[in-house]
Amino acid sequence: MAHCKLVANHQVKRAIVSHTGTNKQTAIQKNEGTLIVDYVPQGTLAERIRAKGAGLGGVLTPTGIGTIMADGKEVVKIDGKDYLLEKPLGADVAILRANIVDEDGNMVFLGTTQNFNPLMATAADYVIVEAEKLVKRGEIKPEQVHCSGIYVDAIYVEK
Repeated sequence: MAHCKLVANHQVKRAIVSHTGTNKQTAIQKNEGTLIVDYVPQGTLAERIRAKGAGLGGVLTPTGIGTIMADGKEVVKIDGKDYLLEKPLGADVAILRANIVDEDGNMVFLGTTQNFNPLMATAADYVIVEAEKLVKRGEIKPEQVHCSGIYVDAIYVEK
């Protein structure tokens, strides 16, 4: 995966993640102080990205109230209940992984790659799609498209 290579090559300065999985380099660099890692609950991470793509000013969530996750964040009270204001999260560049992409950038994802890839496509300034297979325009039926090529700036196909 591209992001693992970027971390291993010390090309990432900051990572905003819900977990780091088994990526040992992330843990090593975090402990050395060469990589800043911000942990965000997975649902909150998804909503922050979605908010950026939708042009929203943020989302309100009760997740993290009363914990260190609330440190430095604005608390909004609605109907007597506290919520954290989580600001939108986007990227300069997003590298998406698709199973199939057509010449126009329309994407088909497999499994869990459907979770964040469509969100990131809307929330990044420049979108690169890495795909296993490139097909001609029209080979992907409209109802099979998981994410529109309108968001795609570049396509890379594995050799």
